[in-house]
Amino acid sequence: MASVSVMATGSETRWSMSSLRSALPSPSPSPSSSSLRFPQFRRPSSPPSLRISKSKPQALLPSFTGLAPLHHLSLSSSSSEFNSFSHCFTIIDNGGRVYAMRHGRRVPKLNRPPDQRRALIRGLTTQLLKYGRIKTTRARASAIRKYVDKMITLAKDGSLHKRRQALGFIYEKQIVHALFAEVPERYGERNGGYTRIIRTLPRRGDNAPMAYIELV
Repeated sequence: MASVSVMATGSETRWSMSSLRSALPSPSPSPSSSSLRFPQFRRPSSPPSLRISKSKPQALLPSFTGLAPLHHLSLSSSSSEFNSFSHCFTIIDNGGRVYAMRHGRRVPKLNRPPDQRRALIRGLTTQLLKYGRIKTTRARASAIRKYVDKMITLAKDGSLHKRRQALGFIYEKQIVHALFAEVPERYGERNGGYTRIIRTLPRRGDNAPMAYIELV
């Protein structure tokens, strides 16, 4: 037994790692390991969402002009055609044009279109000739003064043509007949200046300047 053990130890010393690896069975590749393949992701050089196109973007609202020109970036400062915004103002449908100031135009607009403005002046003139004194704004009082003077001038003439002209302007016929009956005696010797404007306190609410207009 002693001799066998000695031979075994001697043979163990002659073994090497290469002989052990050759004695082991070779591992066979499993079907599951060969089927598992992980995709390889490559990092893009530049993200697609940050690409800047060199083409000019189309305008979303090409018909809207406003007060600024459509291509204000492409216009040079030395261009004499686009030195102001005057080319952006368009002609209104009724034939008018937008202007900044009204130099030399003495027609009181009274913040109304022509037809409503004439109706307002006729109504105020009728009320003043009916009651002799009314309270209104200073602008309206100054606007109806010349129309009241004209109606009194027509009544001083007293002809049928002048009476029909007054009937076409004043709303109530009774006032016209009373005006033509009383004016020659009351204002026979006065040449113009038949009304008087007296300023009063501003109107409560919008602080509009108010005034009384009355017959002299």
